[in-house]
Amino acid sequence: MPTSEARTSTSPSLAFRDVLSDDGTRLRAWTNDPDQTMSGPTVVLCNGLGTSPYAWPALLRPDCGVRVVSWYHRGVGGSDRPLDRKHCGIADIVDDGLSVMDAFGIDRAVLMGWSMGVNAMFELALHHPERVSGLFAVAGVPGDTFATMLAPLRLPRPVVRTLTVTLAHAAKHAGSALTPISTRLPVGRRTIAALSHTGFMLPVSEPDMAARAVREFLTTPLDWYFHLALRTSQHSRVSLRRIRVPAAFVAGTWDVLAGARDMASAAARLPDATFHELPGSHFLSLERPDELHALLLDFLERVG
Repeated sequence: MPTSEARTSTSPSLAFRDVLSDDGTRLRAWTNDPDQTMSGPTVVLCNGLGTSPYAWPALLRPDCGVRVVSWYHRGVGGSDRPLDRKHCGIADIVDDGLSVMDAFGIDRAVLMGWSMGVNAMFELALHHPERVSGLFAVAGVPGDTFATMLAPLRLPRPVVRTLTVTLAHAAKHAGSALTPISTRLPVGRRTIAALSHTGFMLPVSEPDMAARAVREFLTTPLDWYFHLALRTSQHSRVSLRRIRVPAAFVAGTWDVLAGARDMASAAARLPDATFHELPGSHFLSLERPDELHALLLDFLERVG
């Protein structure tokens, strides 16, 4: 049964629903339209790995003009882990997205992806083009994401991929020991202020919402999170020659997890794509929510 959450300054109006994916895994889906009264187009959000609705403050405002439907990844935020731990790669995320669309009665929609979710939405568009009317990519590339990390360092792609995958393996093995610490970390405005001066994240527009997003993220055991990351790292680059819908790429200038140059290159290979670069990091939805939202509305108008 759907459940809803009352809205306060840091707790927007949301509705949650349990959805069964094709392999029987129970997913926790959500929408910003709990009363089913939202006017405007529907967007299916392929969210960043392990992230929650609270990473998108502009989309949780009652006047955002966009009905958003999304879900928590397997083993995250109320979604079950699959019986087979191997079934949590990009192909499984695609299946989950289709199951969520079916559950909400969405035949065709614009897909918006963030980070690893960009991999998933391009894969979905490649194999199920009849379900997709447009692709809005935020801080992510269509495949081989680990090779595009650390872009500001301008290292060779093979070196970057080896380094980042090795670090993810190390983090996975250390995760069970670190999780009891990470899940108990107090996260508030001071924590967000500190994170905002690391360069990994820049100052955000709504610190309370950012704090909630980080707290939600830290509820996921770190060993499971890096297991998910390593499974998705095996996804190779999507061939863009068969993508036939409009696309838009929005990159952060100082993003260390998805290189702006690689996003610009992907946009250049698509006949009906645009590229925008915002002065921010990987967390544009928290740092530049209004600018990002305006670009999304422009794209939805272009798609029609």
